[in-house]
Amino acid sequence: MVVLNKMDSVGNLEEQALKRKERLKSLKRKLPNEDTSSNTTKNEPIVLPKPKFRSYKPQDETLQKEKIEDAQPSLVEAEVKDLVEAGKEKVILQDLDISSLAPRKPDWDLKRDVAKKLEKLERRTQKAIAELIWERLKQGNEENLSAMVTMNENKPTDDD
Repeated sequence: MVVLNKMDSVGNLEEQALKRKERLKSLKRKLPNEDTSSNTTKNEPIVLPKPKFRSYKPQDETLQKEKIEDAQPSLVEAEVKDLVEAGKEKVILQDLDISSLAPRKPDWDLKRDVAKKLEKLERRTQKAIAELIWERLKQGNEENLSAMVTMNENKPTDDD
């Protein structure tokens, strides 16, 4: 009896599958018919949208009627002349002083960038001078040392 129950269930499943297939087929048949029947009658052809040709030049004479004419550029000469005349009235070249536009010290940015490097070099220079003085002190030339110190004090600087 167990075998019969399995056969019954398999037969039942096959019947249900066949019913589903038929239902799907009928739905597929109904959908296109409903779409066409709602838009047009059975004897009328479906109306397609007309193409618009903006950049394409069709070869067929019937399609050439649908071609959109090329856009013509607008004339801007009058507008440009008005703007130029308005600009001439506002700016007078005689009143403009070109020398006031130029910076007074054109190398200020170079001096700014080099200032840090010069500070480092100045410190190294002072350190090197101090080392030279200590070396000469070690050698015992104290008389020469006092002469060099006075020469360095009287020496003019390049900062002027």
